[in-house]
Formats: sequence, C-alpha cells, structure tokens
Amino acid sequence: MDWAFTPAHVADWLGAASLVAGALLSLAAAIGVLRFPDTVTRMHAATKPQVLGVLLLLLGVALRLRTLSDLGMVALVGVFQLATAPVAAQMIGRAAYRGGRLNRDLLDADELADR
Repeated sequence: MDWAFTPAHVADWLGAASLVAGALLSLAAAIGVLRFPDTVTRMHAATKPQVLGVLLLLLGVALRLRTLSDLGMVALVGVFQLATAPVAAQMIGRAAYRGGRLNRDLLDADELADR
C-alpha cells in the first residue's frame, strides 16, 4: 500500500475536518436556539455559529468536489448565507424590540428608548 500524501489526499482530509467542524458548530447553534431563554441570545446562536458552521461545511464540500461548476455554486451559497443571516437577525431583533418581547434590563445601552 502506498502511503504517499498527494495534494488530493490532503484536500480530502482538510475537507473532512471542515465538514466535522461545520457540523459541530451547526449543532451548537441549534442547541443554543432551543436552550437560550430570550430573543437576543437566540438570535446570537442562530447567526454567529450557524453561519460559520455553514461556511465550514461549504469549504468541506468544495475541497471534496473540486470542479469549477461546483465551486461556483458553493461560492454562491456562501455569499447568500453571508448576506441574508445578518439581515434576518436584525429584523428578528427589531420585531422583538417593537413587540416588547425583549428583556430591557439585559441591554447595556438602549439607543431606541427615547423613540
């Protein structure tokens, strides 16, 4: 058996590590959304680790597929994820603030209090 490491082997191992890390971050995000008590902390769990988890999963997929058309599709998915997750989190936070479902005692600063 030949144990020589080729660039394809290294890419496969890095892809596998990225897939595992991305899956674990996505799992942590899902657990956070279920377990955290209020909207702001759930919003944090739904955006930060979830986006990084998805990007790591996409990196793992890209390292495994290695074709130009697949890489273009993976890049588009990553761009749309980066564009939509912050906007969705901002809208959820805004709706929670306006709806009174936010614990204002936990806020360090409330710039919208005088409105």
